[in-house]
Amino acid sequence: MTLLDLKPGQRACIQGWTTVEPPLRLMELGLLPGTDIEFVRFAPLGDPIDIKVRGYHLSIRKTEAALIRIERP
Repeated sequence: MTLLDLKPGQRACIQGWTTVEPPLRLMELGLLPGTDIEFVRFAPLGDPIDIKVRGYHLSIRKTEAALIRIERP
């Protein structure tokens, strides 16, 4: 399951990446395995998406969200 599988308002925990090499840009933004994340909303045109992580809102592209493997509680 990836971050794109969530619906607005749902929460999950980051488990890892769908790629062999971890995306450094996302890791620098605080999206690390074991971190809780909340899907807030889609942008009006559908991309980017708004997520809440570590107490702040962050907008990432759908292509980046597809790289984040998650697990729902």
